[in-house]
Amino acid sequence: MQKLTDRLDRPIVLVGLMGAGKSTVGRRLAKRLGLPFVDTDAAIEDATGQPWGELFERFGEADYRDGERRLVARIVGGEVRVISTGGGVFVDPRTRELLNQRAITVWLDAPVDVLADRTSRRNTRPLLRNGDAKRTLEQLSEQERPCYAEAHIHIKSGGGAHKEVVEAIVRKIGAYLDGAAA
Repeated sequence: MQKLTDRLDRPIVLVGLMGAGKSTVGRRLAKRLGLPFVDTDAAIEDATGQPWGELFERFGEADYRDGERRLVARIVGGEVRVISTGGGVFVDPRTRELLNQRAITVWLDAPVDVLADRTSRRNTRPLLRNGDAKRTLEQLSEQERPCYAEAHIHIKSGGGAHKEVVEAIVRKIGAYLDGAAA
């Protein structure tokens, strides 16, 4: 069988709720595949010189998502690489369509309890600063699951080792490229 990276003709984009592990798993997946890695939140900060959370709060979600969509379109149009996205990227219908056309999309699906634990470690997520973070994540999960379900590949993740998640992604991408159901 041909090496997986030789078979890739487009980027791999990780999507899912905040705290699902997209950045951590994305870095490890990129290393495993020998591909460059881009985190869209970091790319926004590099482009603007400001933390993405501050931009989100200053300009509001609609304007932030519009800028995020433009940045994602530029990034996904480049070389084959692994891209981790912000939690809301794939919820936008235009961005979701663009990513599903130009990339292999991978939904990292973690239980709300895991998301709540991971996101509680830093106060950098504007949507979780007001009120009950776990309840907010439950609501987001319910609202956004149908969007994430449109990703090409669905990976259940949680409290297990990141290496296992990376290997599951590699297997499913291979199957996807072979035309099997992911």
